[in-house]
Order: sequence, then structure tokens, then C-alpha cells
Amino acid sequence: MLSFYLIWSLSYFTLLWWVSRFWTSIKNEPVNQAFIPAVTLIIPFRDEAKNIPSLSLNLKKLKYPGLEILLIDDHSDDDSFQLLDKSFEENQNFKVIRSDRKGKKSALEYGVKIASGQIILCTDADCGFPEDWVEHMILPFQNPKVQLVAGAVMVEGNGKFIEAFQSLDWASILLMTKYTFAQKEPLMCSGANLAYRKEAFQKVNGYEGNRDFASGDDEFLLKKIHKMYGKEACFYLSSPDILVITKPEPNWQALINQRVRWASKWKAHFSLSHAMSAAGVFLMQLIWIGSIFLIFLGGRGVLAFGLVWLIKVFAEKLSLGKVLKNLDKQQSNLSIFQTSFVHPFYVLRVGIGALNGKFTWKGRGNGRSVNLESEN
Repeated sequence: MLSFYLIWSLSYFTLLWWVSRFWTSIKNEPVNQAFIPAVTLIIPFRDEAKNIPSLSLNLKKLKYPGLEILLIDDHSDDDSFQLLDKSFEENQNFKVIRSDRKGKKSALEYGVKIASGQIILCTDADCGFPEDWVEHMILPFQNPKVQLVAGAVMVEGNGKFIEAFQSLDWASILLMTKYTFAQKEPLMCSGANLAYRKEAFQKVNGYEGNRDFASGDDEFLLKKIHKMYGKEACFYLSSPDILVITKPEPNWQALINQRVRWASKWKAHFSLSHAMSAAGVFLMQLIWIGSIFLIFLGGRGVLAFGLVWLIKVFAEKLSLGKVLKNLDKQQSNLSIFQTSFVHPFYVLRVGIGALNGKFTWKGRGNGRSVNLESEN
């Protein structure tokens, strides 16, 4: 058992070192002033009244010429629609519209249908972005083979451990996202920072076949476009120039509920690589948790336990630290140390929740228990 865990921890270190090699530190990519395609920014929203002031300020800072902005209301129960409508009533480039059906995917599909831009850019109502975000996100579309561009997303924080934990958790997501894109076999991306050609969205029939799931608008579309257009169709940007900042979840229950919602769509992918990746991550955490039994093997076991976890923490500091440093979002050594110990239990909890498949989000249950398409 001692030998197994020593080999395991060194293998883990090697794996993270290898994956982190694909996270390149590219900054300040110059904008091509001659490339100005028509772009429509679509932001679906539901019950976001508290985020309207910051969203309005962020949107008004965007300087892309002729940018069309569609704010699609997913049947809010608060006064989000009225606040946004009043905020942009004198700007013809902004349109605040109610979706014809319930659900985020329906709101996005409705937005794409009426969009005038040939490039669709998406984010969420609780996010912030640089003023030249649009210019940098559309650059890869200069290559006619590129149909979808995904960008990095990170949470903001003020020093609380739960926020530092989410920052490091996001860094692990970004690390694996960048790696799978580099291997031309992308597994995931974030709808909070996503662009694609309107024509490609229409050719893959949008979210047809996936509308019953309350989450996954980003991943389902990624898989469809990758399958139809090939390995060169999807591109990932990791520069701080396109970094979108989202709000952290306020407590552990909200965070776990969010991650269960994200993870619960695994059954819908019908992908061996996706299923194996999910199972591999789950098994990896079980092995880390199982290392606790080393303590009961006496002095040598205690030393082995300490060494194994020291290697784990060091591996995560090097790899996740590289991601955070590139995005100017570094965390303290203490936060990394704490997160390294908590993370396996957190992943195990989310995994069990995903197997159960039940969650609520903004008053709605998951798609299999509440068919969003049939609601009036």
C-alpha cells in the first residue's frame, strides 16, 4: 500500500505537469482593425435584478462598432426586464426581449433566430468583461475553418476561503479545458464566454435533442459543432484579454447545487471519452481519500501519508498556479493547501449528487423532472 501511494502521487505530479504544459501564457494579442464582422451579443437572464446595474455599466463600455446586444428574458419573476428596458431605452443597438418559451436554451435559440450578426457572442447576466472583449473573441474567426471560440472564465473574490476554493476549482476546469482543446478533442467550455457562427448553430439544429436538460447549452453545442465540422472547428482562448469574471456562489450548498447541475448532464453526451473522464476524476478522488488509511499503518504510514499529500499540494500549486498567474488571479499558499485537502471530498459529494441527478436552480427543477419545453 505504501509503494502504491508513492507511485500514485508521483504519477499524479507527472500528469499535472504534462497537462499544464499546454497552458500557454499569451497576452495582449493585437486586434486586427480590418476584421470587423457583424456581431450579436446574446445574454439570457432570469431574476437578475441585483446584477442589472453592473451589467449595464459593463455593456455600455463595449466599443465594438455596430454591436447588436440582445438581452433575452427567461420569464423572470422579479423586475429584471423593466430595469434593463429602462436602462437601454434610448440605445437602438440594445434590445430587451422576452423569450417565447421557458428555459435558457430556448432563450438562446430565440436570440440566435432574431440576431442580425453573423457571429454570436454569449455571456451571463452576472458576469463582467474587458471593454475590448468582443474584438479579441472574434479574432480566431478570421480562419474560415473556425466555427466556435471558447474563452476563459474565473470567479471574483475578496479573500474568503470559499471564494479562493472556487477560484482554484475554476483553474482546474480551465487547465483541463485548454488541454482537451489542444488535443483537438474538446470536452467542455463555458457559455459565459462563448462565440460561434450563426450559420454553424443553425446547421447543427441548435439544442435539438438536448432541450430537456436545464444545463449544458455550452457543452452540447461544442460537441455538435466539433462532430459536424471537424477538429479544426473549435478554438480556445486563454489570454487575460478575453477573461470573463463571474460571481462566486455565496455558500457551500449553493456551490454544490450548481456543480451538480453542471455534472448531471453527463448521461446525455453518449460519449465514451466523456464518461471515462468523469469516472476517472471520481475514482481519482476516491484514491486520494483512501490514503487516509496510511495513518493506521504506524510511523512509516504517517510519513508516507505526509509525503503523498505534500506531492499532491506541490503538483497543484505548480499547475493551477500557472493558470492563475497567467490570468492575474493568484491565490495564497494557504488557500492552495486547504483546497487540496477539501477538493476530493467536494468532488465526491458532487459526483454522488450527479448520479442522483436532482437539483433546483432559480426555482426550477432539472429538465427530466420538469419539461421546460412544455411549460406555458
